[in-house]
Amino acid sequence: MKFKLLTVTFLAFCVAAVSETKAAQAASFSVIADGLENAGGLSFSSDGSLYVTEAGIGGNGACVPPPSGQGDSLCYGTSGAVTKVENGKTKRVLTGLPSLALPDGTGAAGPRDIQFDATGKPYVLVGYGANPTFRDRNLGKTDLGKIITPDFKTNSWTSVADLANYELANNPDGSDLSSNPLGFVIDGNKLVAADAGANDLLSVKTDGSNLQALAAFPPEILTNPVFPPADTPSNEPAQVPSGSETPPSLPIQSVPSSVAKGPDGAYYISQFTGFPFPEGGAKIYRVDADGTTVYADGLTQLTDLTFDTAGNLYALQYANESAWKGNLDGSVIKIAADGTRTTILSGNGLESPSALTIGPDGEIYVTNRGDRPDSGQVLKIENIESVPEPSSTLGILTGALGLGWLHKKRATKALTLK
Repeated sequence: MKFKLLTVTFLAFCVAAVSETKAAQAASFSVIADGLENAGGLSFSSDGSLYVTEAGIGGNGACVPPPSGQGDSLCYGTSGAVTKVENGKTKRVLTGLPSLALPDGTGAAGPRDIQFDATGKPYVLVGYGANPTFRDRNLGKTDLGKIITPDFKTNSWTSVADLANYELANNPDGSDLSSNPLGFVIDGNKLVAADAGANDLLSVKTDGSNLQALAAFPPEILTNPVFPPADTPSNEPAQVPSGSETPPSLPIQSVPSSVAKGPDGAYYISQFTGFPFPEGGAKIYRVDADGTTVYADGLTQLTDLTFDTAGNLYALQYANESAWKGNLDGSVIKIAADGTRTTILSGNGLESPSALTIGPDGEIYVTNRGDRPDSGQVLKIENIESVPEPSSTLGILTGALGLGWLHKKRATKALTLK
């Protein structure tokens, strides 16, 4: 199965460069927004205003089956929104956006990310989180699984690209049909999005033309998997074996969750990983015209990436332990260009974070508790200067793995950046 219902609803050759990893430093944060409904991506506009997406809580409309095919259906509503955060106050500047969620408002798909182009024009990525076959058939006309451009003054929007339909028509990774775009970046006249359900990276021009897959991320083989106890409630009941049947290895979905453009012009993609969400099993991929390589590994359940002006990469962990354990303390981890890793903040109020960005003031802003209704937050993390800590060895990876592993149902195609 592809991208089962996540709590966020969510090598050919390798050379390891050993680098130093520092423990948590003395960062602090303040809550600048609270009470958000399944908070998603956030971004600053050209005038310095901060905007955050809310996936909403679904509604009482038509429903579609959950990605796992088991449990409650996801039902439609128009509770999605974009909210402006200013001077300690929040104001929804775009409402009525599509939302899909479980009856209790969790597992929400809807507005998941927002970005502004060089002219200040906003674009919003709307998730979906299910088989695209059911979208139009069950829900009718909706902008779930699309990129839209809104007009905050008129509370209206226009569809730019249908990413869920691209999965339905092309299915680049050749696996089960599923689409849930979660993060994107604007690169000149291109919108580049990570579809966690489809396990691919997509590009489309801002005018909606030339929608194509840049890369697909195949399932990975997990050895010695650790599952929740057989009697533990799980979103993946069919995938929890009894103790005597635990396999020595199994394939898990890659689940790319976001994308950032690096100072080298390449795209960097965070990996959440599929169930059972192995600790230390998440990677950061690097995609350029030469193919896909692993840039960093040893991370856990990544939801977002961003670069600062000095070229440091910040990675956001949804949880430091496998999500099914119930401890949703997350982390912000800084990865310097030389591979040195520093944990900026871990736990201490940071839990199930969904996205981060660097503000005009150089501070880090994070959407916190992004997997639940009513209690989503925006945090401003301060005091992030390094504090020396004991170090250990972890690696930055560079490699020469191309896209020859990209298998279709009938043919194998190599994809390149265009």
